[in-house]
Amino acid sequence: MLAPVRTPHDRRHPMDMQALLERQKAAHLRDGEASAALRIERIDRCIRLLRENRREIEEALNTDFGSRSREATAFTDIAGSIGPLQHARDNLTKWMRPEKRKPTPAILGLFGAKAEVRFQPKGVVGVISPWNFPINLTFAPLAGILAAGNRAMIKPSEFTPATSELMRTMFAGAFSEEEIAVVTGGPEVGEAFSRLAFDHLIFTGATSIARHVMKAAAENLVPLTLELGGKSPVILGKSADLSVAAARVMNGKTLNAGQICLAPDYVLAPKDQVEGFVAAARASVSTMFPTIKDNPDYTAIIAQRHYDRITGYIDDARAKGARVIELKPEGEDLSQQPHRKIAPTLILEPTDDMKVMQEEIFGPVLPVKSYQTLDEALDYVNGRDRPLGLYYFGDDAAEREEVVSRTTAGGVTVNDVIMHVAQEDLPFGGVGPSGMGSYHGVDGFREFSHRKAVFSQMKKDIGPLKMLRPPYGPAIRKYLDGQIRG
Repeated sequence: MLAPVRTPHDRRHPMDMQALLERQKAAHLRDGEASAALRIERIDRCIRLLRENRREIEEALNTDFGSRSREATAFTDIAGSIGPLQHARDNLTKWMRPEKRKPTPAILGLFGAKAEVRFQPKGVVGVISPWNFPINLTFAPLAGILAAGNRAMIKPSEFTPATSELMRTMFAGAFSEEEIAVVTGGPEVGEAFSRLAFDHLIFTGATSIARHVMKAAAENLVPLTLELGGKSPVILGKSADLSVAAARVMNGKTLNAGQICLAPDYVLAPKDQVEGFVAAARASVSTMFPTIKDNPDYTAIIAQRHYDRITGYIDDARAKGARVIELKPEGEDLSQQPHRKIAPTLILEPTDDMKVMQEEIFGPVLPVKSYQTLDEALDYVNGRDRPLGLYYFGDDAAEREEVVSRTTAGGVTVNDVIMHVAQEDLPFGGVGPSGMGSYHGVDGFREFSHRKAVFSQMKKDIGPLKMLRPPYGPAIRKYLDGQIRG
């Protein structure tokens, strides 16, 4: 097994990265399209890396966060990566098959013309992965990238230096740099990386950074997959079981201390159920976390600037009149601690002038806003940027359908939060400010493949083909009149 490396980041010069990209592109042309057997073998190497380095991954992430549950890491980053890799490995041979299409006009098919779509590797895919789930959000995209027969260059986050260095060491021990290479460094390296002429680039992170990545990629017209975030709402229906809903919402909000792109960002609750939700949320947090300060199950905030940002949201809301409720054990003081832990915090009846309702929270703070009618709740959601996720709780089928059909979000989970991202047979992606493109399962294979149209004309030069060539006569005029009239 590989031990975490504690050396400083590489400071790769842009020319070094350019040379690395050129080597991968040249290898892609030299070796030709990867066979199904080679794609499977590469995916198996990734799975072995995760299994053999489990303890080192857990330790590196605990070091980077200051305090992060080993069980949460094993669940989200390790098992949560092995599942997508296995799904891709077990299905890629089927996904690779050409897809038959119908020739038009149909008469051509009767005489032997054929149409099909072939799925061709794009070549070299750049991966810019974030700090919140650095292993999962590197390896899960690799499932589709490798299944599609590509090579990859990876730029992990500088906010998780121990994990980034560990990944660099892991990949270097299992892959040649012509197959998969990891480039570490700070923002200047990331900026140069995003300007490279990849055949495709996937970025997972903040919408504000994505704007710069998209602008940089545009210089070389690099196709993009952007997995971003936003303010994912929870709509509690009148028929919702508050105890179950609160337990699932607060589990999603406290997992990784809310540092999840799909974390429930705010709750819309019927006015007469707000207090019931608060009580249920308090009970569920008390059960999950009887203590917070020294509890290894409760994750710290990744960095001081993020800690200051989140506590600033709370202070701003309190100053502007919101009711703030900390869900922490009686008497436990989190103000003095070696790490950066923030207790789960509810902000009741926030107003739109509060920062907590203007920015993605990315922390364990949950605004709860009341509504009188479902139309009011839907208007509130639809009046804002389209979110990455939307969550509905309730047993009313008609209401559920109204919520799903009248809102636009990257994905929806009903009677839970976040879980649609764990479904490998569903596409995962955002809309507009919450992202573009999608991956996971077959959708990831297709996202990182070039869908090449192939049309094979009939061999015999029969009349219908000849009439399409000059000199034009009565036959083509009759045919065109029929096509236009319908």
